[in-house]
Amino acid sequence: MNTSLIRTKQYIEEQEGCYRVIGKRVSLDPIVYAFLAGQSPESIVQSFPLLTLEEVYGAIAFYLANRSAIDEYLIEGEKIFETLRQQAREKNTLLYQKLYNAQDSHS
Repeated sequence: MNTSLIRTKQYIEEQEGCYRVIGKRVSLDPIVYAFLAGQSPESIVQSFPLLTLEEVYGAIAFYLANRSAIDEYLIEGEKIFETLRQQAREKNTLLYQKLYNAQDSHS
């Protein structure tokens, strides 16, 4: 067996506090959320045509190898998003009121 053909590969890198698929602009977050929702790697590739099946499997393997750290990272991201969403609502109360009114009129 020629072991010189066997290589290991890294699929995820951290850039500015965000985990991304190396060489792509796709973050790890939606891949993990899709995986946790029960989507197969093949289904995830269909949602992200820029990714190969190998990259999706690599991203999932990275998540599983670093599950507690990535879970904390995702929770922190959700907190930041909620803070930004609340700030947007406070700055644009009239817009959000119009959106709620429009939603209520269609219910």
